[in-house]
Amino acid sequence: MAASELIQDDENVGIHVDANVTTADPPPRSIANGNPTRHAPSSLPPGDGVDSRAAGKLSSLLKQNQLVRNLSGLRRRCDYVKISVTEEHADRLPKEWWKTGVAFLYATFNLVFTTVIITVVHERVPDKSVSPPLPDKFFDYVDRVPWAFTVTEVNGLILCGLWLVQWISLKHRAIIGRRCFFLIGTLYMYRCVTMYITTLPVPGKHMVCAPKLYNDSTGKIWRILRLISGGGLSLTGSHLMCGDFLYSGHTVMLTLSYLFIKEYSPPWMWWYRWICWLLSASGVLCILIGHEHYSIDVVIGYFVTTRTFWWYHTMANTHALRHAPNNFLSRTWWNPVFNFLERNVQTTIPVVFSWPVAFPACRQRYRIVEGGRDE
Repeated sequence: MAASELIQDDENVGIHVDANVTTADPPPRSIANGNPTRHAPSSLPPGDGVDSRAAGKLSSLLKQNQLVRNLSGLRRRCDYVKISVTEEHADRLPKEWWKTGVAFLYATFNLVFTTVIITVVHERVPDKSVSPPLPDKFFDYVDRVPWAFTVTEVNGLILCGLWLVQWISLKHRAIIGRRCFFLIGTLYMYRCVTMYITTLPVPGKHMVCAPKLYNDSTGKIWRILRLISGGGLSLTGSHLMCGDFLYSGHTVMLTLSYLFIKEYSPPWMWWYRWICWLLSASGVLCILIGHEHYSIDVVIGYFVTTRTFWWYHTMANTHALRHAPNNFLSRTWWNPVFNFLERNVQTTIPVVFSWPVAFPACRQRYRIVEGGRDE
């Protein structure tokens, strides 16, 4: 059978391929004397040469057809493979909500203990007729504005509400939450110490203090519960006791809420940061305008709050300091507590927002694995 007929009758060649094959003579080889040797063209019989070229072309076509089949069989696919790796081991920012719960209990205890100290200190505040208000340079130049302290408490409620919404919307709310609770508890514990060891007289004649109960333990307990239920605010009518002056708790909350809002908000929300700063600064200023605290109360409250916040976050964001031998910040009394809360936090917390509640369809996480498979 002729080779041309084999090409026409072959059913295995499914794809027609036109191939232009060019042959070139091999390069001449050089010999020792430097003169190249030339190959003489091979002479083939006329009939055999035609059949040999046709058979070579047929073999080339069959090889190309097989190559096309192999290439068409390679298909890229994406398989959804469930990764059964726990998030705490895979993530450098583990949630550890139980630590957040411990920090929350710590903050709650110190807030309740503050109300107890206020009740105790109230019994020691000297009467206005016996000990008049101490001289204050700010009071000498600025007269009292009665509604100023109301502005302070309204601004504080707004800032705390904004921070609460922002905190719930953050992805790493567990780590940030325990930082916030620890700082609140520590600052109010400091406040308990300063209030107890130094009792200042009232800063103004306008202040009305509840009568002293002396040995009436039941009445003191009711005052503590009333102060807790009203959040310690004058707006709610729950704060009728005196003596909680050094240092200002309102300054602590106004300053701390702004510091957390600024630290954990993206830079493009600069307008949001400025609004919160104005609320915080005006609230602190209105404390003095209302003559509700001495200037030293506000200054110490601001100083203690900002330094404690910055010291903690310097340690948290600079991991080289944690085990540095010359790190004097590690000599603070709360460094063991810091190591407990931040031991597994291996990197700086990015500002990422997420839904507070995970939807059912988003509970399973999948990872796309690309690969090739011959079918």
